[in-house]
Amino acid sequence: MLTPVAVVGQTSTVLVVTGSSMPEPLYLRWNEEYHKQQPNVQLRYLPEGSGAGAERVLAAAGDFAGGDVPIPEKDLKAAATKVVELPTVLIGIVVVYNLPGMSGELRLSGPVLASIYLGKIAEWNDPALAKLNPDLRLPAIPIRLFHRTAGKGSSYILTDFLAKTSPEFLAKVGRSESPNWPVGSSAGRSQDMVNEVLATAGAIGYTELNLAEKSSLKMASIRNTDGEFVRPSAHTIAAAAVALMNRMTDDFRISLTNAPGRDSYPISSFTWFYVPAVSKDPQRGQAIAGYLKWVYASASDAASSPDRAWQR
Repeated sequence: MLTPVAVVGQTSTVLVVTGSSMPEPLYLRWNEEYHKQQPNVQLRYLPEGSGAGAERVLAAAGDFAGGDVPIPEKDLKAAATKVVELPTVLIGIVVVYNLPGMSGELRLSGPVLASIYLGKIAEWNDPALAKLNPDLRLPAIPIRLFHRTAGKGSSYILTDFLAKTSPEFLAKVGRSESPNWPVGSSAGRSQDMVNEVLATAGAIGYTELNLAEKSSLKMASIRNTDGEFVRPSAHTIAAAAVALMNRMTDDFRISLTNAPGRDSYPISSFTWFYVPAVSKDPQRGQAIAGYLKWVYASASDAASSPDRAWQR
């Protein structure tokens, strides 16, 4: 098990943080910028997945963690120490596909996408897909399905959306960072998912928006609760959060999937830091508090940078 260590004298601290790979580029940039201002504090971010991050912090085994899944209330109550969840940035999960030679943009709805991930729709020219895409010439080839391995926040966000839009998916698979997928092949890292879809004709999968954009993968527009087919973008992901602003509590532990609003992208979410309310080591606790204070006071420029250099 990884344990945090202090280095370079009594006042120098290395904080070990485990969590989701989705916001890793941003967190690495934040860590670099903060270390320039506070040379005695370094952060080591380990992108092992939302599930691993939550498990460590709930067991009081790390400094803090990052994840894309709200920790269940029962797990918070059973934790070795009190844990708070602090929202960091908005993220969007996009459906990517590889259909060589097909022009135009694929449209999908929650129920149809759920049927694909249940294995009920197995060909690209299925009538349900053709009905959503009357202007496309869908090929008569098998759908090659990819999903993530266990413990991934992207799977939780996608299944949360599918469970809201398909009662059958809710009953058979449910919402989970480790769903029991009935069909498909696994991809470990986000980049593995991108590579598999790029290399496989007829493939469909899901990944975060920034990675999809950098890979030039084709992204589907998804029908939202207002009946609009919405393309994923920073604007449409933010619209989902704005639409639910009046329902948010102080801890922002809210699902943004299938949010109302004409412009809302329906597979959107917050990502969070999972933070022990009290650190076992006062020096480490001060280092964590100083870093988090900087994040919420000064780090927003890195998250909204026009060149989006933190994304990969």
